[in-house]
Amino acid sequence: MKELLLSLTHFPKDELDEAELAAFRRAAKTCRGWILTMTTAANSGHPGGSMSSIEMYLLTYAVSDLRRQNADDINRDFIVISHGHTAPAAYSTLAYLGFFDPTELLGNFRRVGSPFQGHVERSVRGIDWASGNLGQGLAAGVGYALAQKKRQNNGHVFVLMGDGEQTKGQVSEARRIAVKEGLDNITALIDFNHIQISGFVEEVMPVQYKKLWEVDGWQVYECDGHDPSNIYSALKKAYEDQRPSVVVCNTTMGKGVSFMEAIPDFHGRALSKELYVKAMEELGEDPSMLEDALRARKGPLPNGRAVYPTSLPIEVGNPFVYPPTAKMDNRSAFGKALANIGDLNYGKPVPVLVFDCDLASSVRVDEFAKKCPDWFIETGIQEHATATVAGASSCAGAVSVWADFGVFGLSEVYNQQRLNDINRTNLKLFLTHVGLDVGEDGMTHQCIDYCGLLRNLFGWKSVVPIDPNQTDKVTRWALCQEGNVCVAMGRSKVPVLTKEYGVTPFYDEDYVFNYGTIDMIRDGHDASVFAMGHMVYRALQARKLLEEKGVSLRVYGVSCPLALDDEVVTEAVKMGPIFTYEDHHIRTGLGQEMISKLQRLDLRGRVKPLGVWRFGDSGPSEEVFEAMGLDSKALVHCILQE
Repeated sequence: MKELLLSLTHFPKDELDEAELAAFRRAAKTCRGWILTMTTAANSGHPGGSMSSIEMYLLTYAVSDLRRQNADDINRDFIVISHGHTAPAAYSTLAYLGFFDPTELLGNFRRVGSPFQGHVERSVRGIDWASGNLGQGLAAGVGYALAQKKRQNNGHVFVLMGDGEQTKGQVSEARRIAVKEGLDNITALIDFNHIQISGFVEEVMPVQYKKLWEVDGWQVYECDGHDPSNIYSALKKAYEDQRPSVVVCNTTMGKGVSFMEAIPDFHGRALSKELYVKAMEELGEDPSMLEDALRARKGPLPNGRAVYPTSLPIEVGNPFVYPPTAKMDNRSAFGKALANIGDLNYGKPVPVLVFDCDLASSVRVDEFAKKCPDWFIETGIQEHATATVAGASSCAGAVSVWADFGVFGLSEVYNQQRLNDINRTNLKLFLTHVGLDVGEDGMTHQCIDYCGLLRNLFGWKSVVPIDPNQTDKVTRWALCQEGNVCVAMGRSKVPVLTKEYGVTPFYDEDYVFNYGTIDMIRDGHDASVFAMGHMVYRALQARKLLEEKGVSLRVYGVSCPLALDDEVVTEAVKMGPIFTYEDHHIRTGLGQEMISKLQRLDLRGRVKPLGVWRFGDSGPSEEVFEAMGLDSKALVHCILQE
């Protein structure tokens, strides 16, 4: 039976024969039994939607070329599951098709330490995207499809969705990106069972689903979601269509068990043991599976798949070194380095995809756009989808760069970046206009929380470069790194940092950026200031003023605020008081990280944080810093008071 399903890769025939139809019906019946068994054994889960979508799952995996043997390869089809709560259907399908032994699954669903979590995770072989937050999956699918297109790979992307999530704005954003980019290699399927947690979808939030897909430029097909022949025919048409296509699968919640069908309560409620026995008898499946599953639940845990981010082989060239006479903003140094990297790689097998949300000139990716037009992805003002599209594309063989204002690229889309963290993506996020340095744009545009937000995640690296020379080197470093990297920059021009006597750049041609390194910019013996990013030059101004008053200030440049060097911190605290200096929220930035570091190292010392204590004013940056008590004179005053 399984072999018949696996023989249907990429639609080798126009329609299914009776043997194949019988194989699908047998598979659906078996999987429904497994769905009920694992959810009842776990006493939790979403059986109703899993049972309505099982034929959709079986057909999608059957016609794709995703198999156990190539699940870790990027040169294949991808399957993204957006309605991740239907994990029982996904896992059952994968078990049936030989990705793993079903005995591993039935007793370990939603068990602590098991890879078979309540919502689909990449720790399970055959799952390409961890989901659960509804409305994210289509954007992830668009990211995979985009990377496949730009790599000139023939892989197709299938996205399985629920009906309730169709109201989400991110779904609309993703649809539009797919059409704009001409992604004829993506097919979505919707399990249209008319039921979501709160009741019937038409009552919860009525939406003209099919019309919205059509208006956004997708071809819409419709089928009986429980008829394998009907699904196969619709999927084949969608697969062969020359534009993004969606198949609306009309289904019944809880299909296969009479007392579960079309009952909202079974959306997210497992059966009791009594109802389980009744349901299994109706399905013609063996209810003794439950006892086996319960015994297995007390046994050894199965092993999951380890997923690691990877770096990709691209040329990053030689850094530009700007002289001390230069005065430019860090974002321009980033833009020039990026354009240079684009020049070196354009037309080569690994695409460098640069995403923009209508801010190309402001975030300085316009030069890259001119040099590498096919790799420049303009998504318009659609940050939520862009965050996910960019993240997912980095898992499919592309170097993915997204440049945006801090408030839009991180604060606004925090959940999307959180999911990128969970999915072990390789996104390179370049934020401009961070901190108070946004000029007259005012408090709505002041991203003063970026360190705190990233501090709450686990896989992101955060870099706040100090001057244009370090920015150039950080840019080239970031694009070669494994995993997610956020580089945060202000808006204004800053001086090129020099060595002690102002003749040569501090970050010269011999400088190599190493994540976590703290640079001693100037030595001193009375106190230390740890300044973040562009605040270093203000700290140096303060140092000169303090010298006139007989105070010797050591200045450290901190470019990696979430990875403070133990030895440097230990040395500084032994010398005297420590001041932290940042245009970031005072309770979640460098100052708090320094205090936490001292606690972890069991060190005692005085730490005085200077940072942002309210939303800032609108006006020229230097005037804003003065009004906020963060100019160089304010630092001098603070140090003298101590």
